[in-house]
Amino acid sequence: MSEDALRTHLAGAVTSACHCWIIARNDGVREGYTDHDRALNLEDVDCLPEAGFSASEARERLGLGVDTTDIEGALSSSRIDETAIDAGAYDGARVEMWLVNWRKPQERMLLRAAQIGKITRADGRFVAELVSAKHVLDKPMGRFIRRQCDANLGDERCRVDLNHPAYHARGAVTAMTGQTSIRVSGLDGFTEGWFDHGWLSFENGQRLFVVAHVRGTEGVIITFRADARLTAETGEAFRIAAGCDKRFSSCKTKFANALNFQGFPHLPGNDAAYGYVSGTGHAVFDGSPLVP
Repeated sequence: MSEDALRTHLAGAVTSACHCWIIARNDGVREGYTDHDRALNLEDVDCLPEAGFSASEARERLGLGVDTTDIEGALSSSRIDETAIDAGAYDGARVEMWLVNWRKPQERMLLRAAQIGKITRADGRFVAELVSAKHVLDKPMGRFIRRQCDANLGDERCRVDLNHPAYHARGAVTAMTGQTSIRVSGLDGFTEGWFDHGWLSFENGQRLFVVAHVRGTEGVIITFRADARLTAETGEAFRIAAGCDKRFSSCKTKFANALNFQGFPHLPGNDAAYGYVSGTGHAVFDGSPLVP
């Protein structure tokens, strides 16, 4: 067995061990990296000695608590690029961590298997949180009782038809107005703010969340999140879909979808209860809906 051979090797006076990481991305691509100084083939994957990953201290505890390990790497590998990260190829990807005898790669041991969780960027490098399989036990089950809708616009619970002409449009970039904003054409027929909280997709596959859709003095401006990696060029075409702020009033007036609203807008909250007790509240508890 390869694990028994590796244990025998590690028990010797001189060892030749290194670590390897194999990533199974969401798009079916498998990548390999190693902290050794030359490439190693492991599980039919070439593990490259590029600055792909360097692992922090692993934390493994007994019980059902969620364990995490941070893996960090500069975006210097030709196979790790920001476009793939932005496209979600690494979201939830499976990562295997191996201990390998680099003289005899067949002598190896799987140390840990985990999934990539949150990915953050700082100073030209990325830090990915690896979560163990126990992280599924940390997810809330059931629904939260809250005023805002907890469905995603257009899903089976929401039932809004996003293919309706009123809820999507096509346009083109006319100018870059900032690091995270563009001036566009093709949206003149839509009310300002109509595409707030929506998604804009370019033909190259980049998909960005729309923070604001406003009419400027020189045309329509679309603004994205501060961490957006905008790679658009003048003249590039896009498709944009309307967004929802999860409020009952928007569901009712913007989408005419009040019957499918997946929240509890008429449920009194703590603010109403405290206002009633202190005498400063303006709510009238006569059985009428709090949100018309």
